[in-house]
Amino acid sequence: MTDEYQALLDNATWHLVPRPPGANVVTGKWIFKHKFHSDGMLASHKARWVPDVDYDETFSLVVKPAMIRVILSIAAAYAWPIHQLDVKNTFLHSHLEEIVYCQQPSGFVDQFAPDNVCLLQKSLYGLKQAPRAWYQRFSMYLRHLGFIASASDTSLFVYKDRDSIAYLLLYVDDIILTDDIILTASSSTLLRHVTDRLHAEFAMTDLGDLHHFLGISITHFANGLFLS
Repeated sequence: MTDEYQALLDNATWHLVPRPPGANVVTGKWIFKHKFHSDGMLASHKARWVPDVDYDETFSLVVKPAMIRVILSIAAAYAWPIHQLDVKNTFLHSHLEEIVYCQQPSGFVDQFAPDNVCLLQKSLYGLKQAPRAWYQRFSMYLRHLGFIASASDTSLFVYKDRDSIAYLLLYVDDIILTDDIILTASSSTLLRHVTDRLHAEFAMTDLGDLHHFLGISITHFANGLFLS
């Protein structure tokens, strides 16, 4: 909880302000979950400060199962490296367009301003507009890198430069607090280049070779992949 609260402060997620008269102040709660490595082993215990509902527009990053199989099949057919990346505090990277007031996190109320409320500057897990704001922020940066969003699946981004090709799948589940990026490229050099550029813009962890993703288990062999 302390790590999560500090991350919120470090990212300037809100400003403490006096509660405006008549303002709708969103309540919140602490949500806890287990975070796992790509091989299924326990990585850490996570805590998220999650506000309740206050939104106008929503957006869901749902990867089509067929698209997952297509990308994995391409990677297997051409023996491309395929990595899984985990974005830290995903929604803290995206900015809100709406004015949202939230109560101070329980257990971390400012003793000098206990009646103040948080005027959100950036998204939080639990806000229904958060996935949409994050998608806009992330897709804008990918376009800066030369990726093009797929017309058939909003979660797929494609990079092509002569013979160099990279596919990136973005998946965020605001309910189970999962935020994963699957990246495969025609060469290890291109994969490292894209990963380094993503690291420079967002706080994330490269989990290495993909082993588990949305119920699919991937086993790596010298001559390809086995999916189950």
